[in-house]
Amino acid sequence: MENVLRPLIVIGGSVVLTLLIGWATDLLMRKADARHGETPLWGLLRRARIPYQLVICAALLRGSYDSAKVLEAHRIGIGKTLTLILIGAAAWLTIRIAAAVVETTYTRYSRAQRDPARVRRVRTQVTLITRVVTAVVGVVAVAAMLLTFPAMRAAGASLLASAGILGIVAGVAAQSTLSNMFAGLQIAFGDMVRIGDTVVVDGEWGTVEEITLTFLTVRTWDERRITMPVSYFTSKPFENWSRGGAQMTGIVYWHLDHSAPMEAMRQQLRDILRDCPAWDGRACDLTVTDSTPNTMQVRALVTAKDADDIWTVRVTVRERMLRWLSDHHPYALPRVNTADAALPQGVNGHRPSLDGDGPRRAHDTPRADR
Repeated sequence: MENVLRPLIVIGGSVVLTLLIGWATDLLMRKADARHGETPLWGLLRRARIPYQLVICAALLRGSYDSAKVLEAHRIGIGKTLTLILIGAAAWLTIRIAAAVVETTYTRYSRAQRDPARVRRVRTQVTLITRVVTAVVGVVAVAAMLLTFPAMRAAGASLLASAGILGIVAGVAAQSTLSNMFAGLQIAFGDMVRIGDTVVVDGEWGTVEEITLTFLTVRTWDERRITMPVSYFTSKPFENWSRGGAQMTGIVYWHLDHSAPMEAMRQQLRDILRDCPAWDGRACDLTVTDSTPNTMQVRALVTAKDADDIWTVRVTVRERMLRWLSDHHPYALPRVNTADAALPQGVNGHRPSLDGDGPRRAHDTPRADR
């Protein structure tokens, strides 16, 4: 009877005690979350209740398993397994707690800061810090698991002795990976590009959606994702439209006839922009920037508060101006002139010859009447 009750009391008591401690801790965090609604810390810490209970249960079983006297022939193996579970659960719990603290700090900063650029910069840094912490904790946990085996401890001396050679070999082999990792840290803390920035890379316009230690993802306007190594942004030039403020100036071009009514077009541009909610009212201008034998190039300058609005303003101005010209000034649109040329008068009052044989005589018939 004692051989049956002892395992039930030890193992069952550990499980029941784990559930009671987990329930009590979760209840306290729920009350704290309801009382302090201004911070999401307690709500985020509740996500760690599973690794928290796993740590408690593994610790209780590891400490009391010898008293249960169950499967004594496999006592060493079961003890090693419980130790590995304890180390893994502790690493999981540490990562969850660190993520909760970092996310709470970012949330408080974003609420207090009104500058979107600074908020995006802190968000980028917080994301990369969380990934670095996760990687470091994971490596330490794996190392602690390996050190629980005596064979690994014996091999540790030889590994440390050859650490210099292995480091050189690993550095050469992982040169591109290491350069990307350092580039990721440089981007995070050098404020070169942030999550949410509008960028143009390799002729593609999009928004930075994700930044990791090794790669960066840009979401284009047509919902495509471009993934590239972060070292690209530290070694090649790129356009960052969100750098130094989101306000932008856009350009709209038309190719029109030389007789286009410029003053009326300027007035119409102002009327179009007043009816366009995306225009921020900072500036508008209409000028002739170039001319050809058949047309002239007209340029309109418009402004908006960000990249999305400047696109809306440009397409609205282009469409409505062309429609207005077509309805009220169709002669201003470019056209191909197929009429006969009006030739200048010759010295003797007659038109010059069209075939290169000199001036026409008075009795010659014009080419158009032949």
